[in-house]
Amino acid sequence: MGSADRSSRGGSRGWPYPQRSAIEQLGDMDRDDALAFMRRTGDLLMVHKFGVDELMTKLRVWSEEFDYAHEHDPIEHITSRIKRPEAIAAKLARRGLPVDPVSAREHLTDIAGVRVVCPFISDVYLLRDLIRQHQIEIVQTKDYIAAPKPNGYRSLHLIIKVPVHLSDRTELVAVELQLRTIAMDFWAAVEHELLYKSGGEVPEGFAAELKAAAEAAAGLDAQMSSLHERSEGAPD
Repeated sequence: MGSADRSSRGGSRGWPYPQRSAIEQLGDMDRDDALAFMRRTGDLLMVHKFGVDELMTKLRVWSEEFDYAHEHDPIEHITSRIKRPEAIAAKLARRGLPVDPVSAREHLTDIAGVRVVCPFISDVYLLRDLIRQHQIEIVQTKDYIAAPKPNGYRSLHLIIKVPVHLSDRTELVAVELQLRTIAMDFWAAVEHELLYKSGGEVPEGFAAELKAAAEAAAGLDAQMSSLHERSEGAPD
């Protein structure tokens, strides 16, 4: 894929997986309170959108720079999303927290999310290191590549604080950054689809096969990484 196509891959769009309508998650929460919260979240969502925009710009710059300077783009594609107001309200209610924008800002770190899919595992950690080198604070790391979840899920999850420079102040906005390989993303997408169709529960007899598929995907990652390393060391 040429560089022009690569630059278009970073388009901002929601996670490409089906989601149950968040309004259904509100349960017994008073609907008037939920609607009032949704009307008051404009500023909260705007600043989190700006946090995503700032991070996406950095990622696009690194993508083009590496493609030009090293003839290897560490980013296959990028997706992003801002959590919907009703989903924010539902999460606060489930946790027993006040359903208001101040509470959301203080307690939720996944209002803004960016997912980066990389060709190789080494690219995942390269991007993590670039985040560190550019003085973006990493406040939480969950490395499910080094220690996969019991179901086989693999990905590197970071909560980072992205500086957003507004006209009258600078805000540090929490963004959830997920980094994974193409193989990890394929497995996660299919697993999510299976769970969605079965109401959120792993269908009987599927767990062992899903984990085996995750192991196969990890083996493919290792094999492709080995080929990549060999190609990098081969003479022109």
